[in-house]
Amino acid sequence: MEFKELFNQFAHHGVVEYISIRRKRAEPVEVVDGIMSIESMGLKGDRYKNAGGPRQVTLVQAEHIDTMSAFLNVERIDPSLLRRNIVVRGINLLALKAKQFQIGDALLEYSGDCHPCSRMEENLGKGGYNAMRGLGGITARVIRGGMINTGDLVIPI
Repeated sequence: MEFKELFNQFAHHGVVEYISIRRKRAEPVEVVDGIMSIESMGLKGDRYKNAGGPRQVTLVQAEHIDTMSAFLNVERIDPSLLRRNIVVRGINLLALKAKQFQIGDALLEYSGDCHPCSRMEENLGKGGYNAMRGLGGITARVIRGGMINTGDLVIPI
């Protein structure tokens, strides 16, 4: 099998477990069951909503949150502490590099890695920044707007 074919092989689709928006810098996130994504902008009400920018939506894997918890020796990390918009389970987000993917009615496109900021040390405690390194998820652009809901599938195109 050629590498090009391997890059398009997924065992199954992912699923959205959690959605949040950040209305203002340094304020708590707002957890929602569903959110409207706006083409070329981002998520309605989110502070990172910006025309044409690469960081319109942030996503992180639930499996990576579990790994961060293990690194920090805590039972569970509240996803709101990571300040990402969408938590998904069941698909390797890094495998979506250079791809478009559908979540609910929206079509997104991988736009980069989402690295942790220094705030993670404050949010997660001592070692939080390093626990999150390499596990911070991805950023995406909204190619086609639409509703994204908890429970929606993450489908590579």
